[in-house]
Amino acid sequence: MSPAGLTWTPCCLCPRKANLLQSLLSRLQIWFNLLDPTVLLSSDAEIKNAHVLLGSGQKLNEKDGHAQTLSLSSVHADSGAVLPLIFRPPALMPISAPLVVASLLPHSSVKPALFWQFLLHSYSAGFNYANRNSSSEESNNTSLKQLLLIAGTVSYATCAGALPQIFINRLGVRSAPIQTLFRSILPIPLCAVLAFFNVYIVRSGESESGIQVFDPNGTPVGLSKAAGDKAVRETALSRAALFGTTAAVPNLLLLLLQRTRLFQRSALLAAPVRHISVALVLGMMIPVSFSLFPQLGTIEKDNVEEELQAAADGGPFYYHRGL
Repeated sequence: MSPAGLTWTPCCLCPRKANLLQSLLSRLQIWFNLLDPTVLLSSDAEIKNAHVLLGSGQKLNEKDGHAQTLSLSSVHADSGAVLPLIFRPPALMPISAPLVVASLLPHSSVKPALFWQFLLHSYSAGFNYANRNSSSEESNNTSLKQLLLIAGTVSYATCAGALPQIFINRLGVRSAPIQTLFRSILPIPLCAVLAFFNVYIVRSGESESGIQVFDPNGTPVGLSKAAGDKAVRETALSRAALFGTTAAVPNLLLLLLQRTRLFQRSALLAAPVRHISVALVLGMMIPVSFSLFPQLGTIEKDNVEEELQAAADGGPFYYHRGL
């Protein structure tokens, strides 16, 4: 992989220049551009042409801005392959929004709760796996172990995500305060924990096998398990912030609004307010969560394996964090 592969996609920026992109506001601005859903309308041929242009080393002008956005938002940073349409970053909002809204609904029985939790965590697992760091993988074929990890993650997260509804039904909860606890309070930490769990387990191979790290000049140094664990942990934390906040703000907002006279008189207002607020918070939190940690991660020399420390040349190592 070229030094450019250290930022977002191959042939983009070298590590020293990439430091310009490390501020949170800069990353946030970049993600607002990359998450434009209109790029999903581009064909694979257009994406490949844009990726070739970006990797050609030519000086880009303003007219090439769309090609840069198209490549960075649609091409895997390690393999250079075009990402599946539904697992590209711009597709996260339009696909996950209805799943998150439905999963947070106060269901009347366990089956619909399990159904929507299954769809949400299945999509999340697919997105996490498609956007992983694959620098240590020798082939693009998914191993049986990885398939079992994904299946186990989805199964466990589905059951755990439906626990509030299971408790309400099995225990026959009728008390309004206890129902509020299960329907509005418990889902907040549960969403955050399960989002963290989904990323950490699906991408656990990066911690076990390591990911490629580079010196400040962009030269590949070797595979580091410490860097892999740091990359997965940072991504898991960002996803926990995304889904935890998306569950917290609408639920707490609705609890406050239900105390007002308007909502007490018109109980039907709760549903549209819940749906709209979940979609709005999710849409705002996606670029924020993606920006919490740089795509070009750094790890200090003392924190990597001893056999790699000699190549540090006094500076930190760099790695692609994944998404």
